Order: sequence, then C-alpha cells, then structure tokens
Amino acid sequence: MALRKIRVDGDEILRKVCKPVDKMTPRLKTLIEDMFDTMYETNGVGLAAPQVGILKRIVVIDVEDGNAYCLINPKIVLEEGEQEGNEGCLSLPGLVGTVKRPNHVVCQALDINMNEIVVEGEGLLARAICHELDHLDGILYKDKALDGIHSVDEDIKK
Repeated sequence: MALRKIRVDGDEILRKVCKPVDKMTPRLKTLIEDMFDTMYETNGVGLAAPQVGILKRIVVIDVEDGNAYCLINPKIVLEEGEQEGNEGCLSLPGLVGTVKRPNHVVCQALDINMNEIVVEGEGLLARAICHELDHLDGILYKDKALDGIHSVDEDIKK
C-alpha cells in the first residue's frame, strides 16, 4: 500500500469522463487500497480514481458512520430531498463552497469483489456519494457552488 499523489484543480485529468471497470485485477485492488490510504492520510471523506490520475469509475468513501465504501461503476438510482452545505475537496485544497445536493440517495455499484451492492445514504453520506460520483464525470464541486468558492480561512472568520 502506498500514498498516491492527489491531482489538483487545473490538472486536465480531473475534467475527463472515467471508463467503467470490466473486471477486478490485482492492480485495481492495489489502487483501491492506495486510495483508502491516501484518503485517510489527507483526512478526506471520499476520493475518486481520477483524483489520483486513474480514469476508472471507482470511488472510496468513509464518513465515519461505521462503514467504508468502495464503489465501482456507481450509479445513483434515487435522489430525494435537498440539503445545502459547505463542501471542500482534496483536489481544491484550502477552499470551500456551498453546494445544493439531495439529502437522500440510493446508489447501485459493485464492491471490490465485483458483487452488486446498494448503498443508501442521507446527509453527509448522500453528499459524499454525489460529490465523488461527480468526479467520475469530470465535474468539480466548484462548478455547482452557489456563491463560488473561497478559502477556508474566510469561512472560519464568518
């Protein structure tokens, strides 16, 4: 296991659409382990494969709800409600912005063993799923920020 370099805003890979995963390989399992390590080391709650330079439809999420999720080829099949809140991103360090997201989502995906799973989330988990899945389509949260983005320091002063 190793830490991966996180790509930052301006890197063209963050704006590309990722390709589906057809089969699990030892290399992809290592990637997923590295993604979890990188996410935990940087105090993130989610990380998408393009953020570490890999154009595959893979995300990892851990919002400290007792579960850590690896979602392969994820797709949101249900969105309900609405929430508005600050988001940050490991690819936009030190910045935050207010984004409107669904408050409840149901996501179909494959797990690391390529078994079908359904992840249902509310609040922060719903937000994290939406945020990370956006990365797979080349979308950054700043594209959806209601009032633009600003430094975390500015947010603390408010």
